[in-house]
Parts: sequence; structure tokens; C-alpha cells
Amino acid sequence: MDIKKVMVIGAGQMGSGIAQVCAMNGYEVTLHDLREEFVERGLAGIRKQLQRQVDKGRMTEDDMATTLGRINTSVELKNAESADIVIEAAVENMEVKKNLFAQLDEFAPEHTILATNTSSLPITEIAAVTKRPEKVIGMHFMNPVPVMKLVEIIRGLATAEEVFEAVKTMAESLKKTAVEVNDFPGFVSNRILMPMINEAIYTVYEGVASPNDVDEVMKLGMNHPMGPLTLADFIGLDTCLYIMETLHEGFGDDKYRPCPLLKKYVSAGWLGKKSGRGFYSYE
Repeated sequence: MDIKKVMVIGAGQMGSGIAQVCAMNGYEVTLHDLREEFVERGLAGIRKQLQRQVDKGRMTEDDMATTLGRINTSVELKNAESADIVIEAAVENMEVKKNLFAQLDEFAPEHTILATNTSSLPITEIAAVTKRPEKVIGMHFMNPVPVMKLVEIIRGLATAEEVFEAVKTMAESLKKTAVEVNDFPGFVSNRILMPMINEAIYTVYEGVASPNDVDEVMKLGMNHPMGPLTLADFIGLDTCLYIMETLHEGFGDDKYRPCPLLKKYVSAGWLGKKSGRGFYSYE
């Protein structure tokens, strides 16, 4: 399987990052979103990131121009007809993803691999809405994509070996470390990370320590580069809650029960950095 043309669905922070690293490493990229303004915002973000690399002397102006020249924009899903792989990085919602994959299955050629950047949802369930479950796979990048080296590659129940190998090879061509993970809720990264964040929220909820003090313990005592509550604000508390609910439902184990304080903050619209307030204020 020779992957040359990549379509990325979703021009938000994750999708734009995926499109950027693909273009930087020689792939022809189509960046897709629902509206032109969303795509243009994503492209502007990529341009800003690349300009920083130029300013720091890590990239030449010519390399930046070449990278940007490899990125096309799209607001029509039928543009999947020219892709060798589609990487979906839309909102973390099963119904949205199922709807997208059903449509992509119609538009994309028979050889096209359909990958999802989901951080917690079952690959097998997403694959089941297509007529090519053997070509559906999880490709979970870490945020921010241009910086973080890990990609979790998740086989669905029917994922073909040659598809896994093609996606692993592609991830390595992006200068990422590919780690094989089986299809269980939260995979490895979020199955371990989110309960830790949830427990950190419980320590605040129960009055054990303040958010800052919890973060200081984990940074200075456990050598974490960022405290769990700062990280939760960065990820988005709504995303943290959604993943905890996915783990709770998927395993049926109350050790994954979301903290009531996390639910309260999300209900209040305190979603973290993106809303200006979470466990810390970003006004």
C-alpha cells in the first residue's frame, strides 16, 4: 500500500497539526472542514507555526513555501475520491464519526484507508458502518501534533495486517514513534491519563489540596512536566469528561466514575483554557 495523498477531516488544532506534519514530510494533503472559514483558520494556524520555525532558523523560507504548497483545502467530502488515506480528526462524538465514516466509505476509492484520530472511542464500532472494516484503523496523535512524538495505532477487530503495516510505516515517515494498541476504551494513553486527572480533581473536590498545590506535587514529586489540572485545562474539561464517561460506560467499572466537580465545571461552561476559565483563570 503506497500512501502519497492524505485527506485530513477537521481543521481544528489536531487536524491542522496532522496536516502540517504530513505536508512537511512530503505528502500531498487536503485539509477539509465544514466551512471555508474553518479551513482558512486552520491554514492560518499552520502558516503561523511554520513561520515560527523559519524565525528560529529550523526551516528555510523555501521549505515553508514548499510545505504550504502541498496543502489543498476542501469543504466537500467527495474530495476523498483522490485520497490514499483519510485521517478523521473531527469532534470526539461517536454519532458524528459514524456519519462521517459512512459518507467517506461512499466517496473514497476502494484502496483508501480510513483512519480516525479518536482518543477513546472503539475503532470496531466506527468500522462497522463501512463496507471496508478491514481498512479502518485508529491513528491517535498527541497534542500538539508537530511536537509530540507518539502515535497510538489501534487495530479494529477486522483491521487487515497490511493496513496496520502501511499506517505504521506512514507514522514513522512523519518522524513519530508508532505504538500498537488493542481496541479497548481509552486505548493506553487515556485509560491511564484520564483517571489520574479525575483523581486529581477528586483531591480538589474533597478539599485535600488546592489545584496549584496538586499540580506542584505532581511536577516536583513525580517529575511531570505539567500538573494534571493544568493539563486538564489545556485538553479541555469537556473532553476530559467525555473520555471519563466513555471509560465508565465501556468498562462498567465505577473506578472510572467522573468526579462531580468535573461535571459541575463543564455544566458551568468552565472548560479550561479555550473558555478562559477552568481550574485556573486565563482571562
